[in-house]
Amino acid sequence: MAWNEPGGNSNNQDPWGGRRGGGDRKGPPDLDEAFRKLQDSLNGLFGGKKRGGGEEPRSGGGYSMLAIGLAVLAAIWLYSAIYVVDEQEQAVVLRFGEYHKTVGPGLNFYFPPIDKKYQENVTRERAYSKQGQMLTEDENIIEVPLTVQYKISNLKDFVLNVDQPELSLQQSTDSAVRHVVGSTAMDQVLTQGRELMASEVKERLQSFMDTYRTGITVTQVNLQSAAAPREVQEAFDDVIRAREDEQREKNLAESYANGVVPEARGQAQRLLEDASGYRDEVISRATGEANRFGKLVAEYRKSPEVTRERLYLDTMQEMMSNTSKVLVSGDKGQNNLLYLPLDKMIDSRGGAGSAVPGAAAGAASDLGARVNSDLQQRDLRTRESR
Repeated sequence: MAWNEPGGNSNNQDPWGGRRGGGDRKGPPDLDEAFRKLQDSLNGLFGGKKRGGGEEPRSGGGYSMLAIGLAVLAAIWLYSAIYVVDEQEQAVVLRFGEYHKTVGPGLNFYFPPIDKKYQENVTRERAYSKQGQMLTEDENIIEVPLTVQYKISNLKDFVLNVDQPELSLQQSTDSAVRHVVGSTAMDQVLTQGRELMASEVKERLQSFMDTYRTGITVTQVNLQSAAAPREVQEAFDDVIRAREDEQREKNLAESYANGVVPEARGQAQRLLEDASGYRDEVISRATGEANRFGKLVAEYRKSPEVTRERLYLDTMQEMMSNTSKVLVSGDKGQNNLLYLPLDKMIDSRGGAGSAVPGAAAGAASDLGARVNSDLQQRDLRTRESR
């Protein structure tokens, strides 16, 4: 039978199996009673007295609960107010939103919530990478990847001056790279001009950071190998191959020039030296002839006849020494006889060191004998006519 059915004993029973109005209670305890027991326990811990069944609570129990709450709040606040700054870090403390101080490494204390702290690592180098398509000076589009390394040099400026300093750094990097690439030809960007471009980007980027007072120092800018967009990569590869062929031809031409030019210079120098030697020889010979003529004039003035005869003999000796003809003079009043050295002429025709055949030698001897005979007969006739 249900506990609230008509005819039942509903006044004496409850749904928990106990009797209303007294008796044993086997159901769950009342919440109010549980709270009273907890309060009695806390009062006993902090010096209060426990209540009896119908006794009113004393006022000391409320103060004890308040003290516990305040102690817990104080512990939480103290835990959050004490902080440690590492060796590589710094902390900036703001009091009522205004800069108060910069804290170094060690154990420190501040007063939240009136104070706020911003703690950052100021020695670690940070980096981020960026890549984008840019227009060069000669109106070519290329993709330039780069990496920027930086660190925080002034934590106060980093926290207070700019809302998002790292975002400002990225935007400034984009501006600096586009300015440098836009004023550089494509050949320089793709080949040996990357180091100079990286230096220019770093200088311009640091100028932006100093102007904005972000507290950031740019330590390194690395421009990686730039490349053309994928849509025109094949055309760029052809251009690069053509440029390499051009450079190879230039190297071959320079190698050939390095081999020919020194040789030509050597020949020119040798010709100059020969001309200089010939000039010195002519000048020396002319100087010697002039000196000899001067001395000859002095001797001629002393004895003209002897000097004239000597000059004539020297001149004739010099002339006769260069001819194969011998002029034989007879007595006075007789005709001069001309002697032809046929043996020397035959030797000169046959060549130096060549042997003359026997028949040719005999014919030459007979011809010489006949010529001598004719000359002698002519000489006799001449004498007889006289």
